[in-house]
Amino acid sequence: MSRVGKKPITIPKGVSVTKNENVIKVKGPMGELRTEVHNNMKIEIKGEELTVQRPDDLKLNKSLHGLTRALIQNMIKGVTEQYQKTLDIVGVGYKAEQKGENILINIGYSHPIFFMPPSGITLQVSTPNQIVISGIDKQLVGMISAKIRSFRKPEPYKGKGIKYSDEQIVRKAGKTAGK
Repeated sequence: MSRVGKKPITIPKGVSVTKNENVIKVKGPMGELRTEVHNNMKIEIKGEELTVQRPDDLKLNKSLHGLTRALIQNMIKGVTEQYQKTLDIVGVGYKAEQKGENILINIGYSHPIFFMPPSGITLQVSTPNQIVISGIDKQLVGMISAKIRSFRKPEPYKGKGIKYSDEQIVRKAGKTAGK
């Protein structure tokens, strides 16, 4: 049995979970999310608890068991409290600027980068060197933060670039001086 898959999910107050064939909809105070689950997984909603069960011990079903439960748990957590990722901009002259819902990023290129987030994602520039990405969909928040980070990944010598706030950059030693 999957350790993650066998745990029941408690549905908090104010959140409604509905199942229609293979589609799971989660509605809460922050918004609504839906996902399609594999038809081998059996989802039972009993009052305040949701359980995910698999029909047998085939390799496919074992791998889908924990995944399905984790996806539903992430949706429930997302509609109650938003997911957030914080990016730090490191470098002399590197900065970000809020332009309505969009952001303007200057990171050493000959042109600034104007980034427009998709619907469901909010970008906030708390300081010129910090961007906060938030939304109810965990996967989308992660993808957008990775996309912004890819504009200028941190380099190993001085650490310049865009990095996650909790990321540790492994530094390299520069060239050694001659004899």
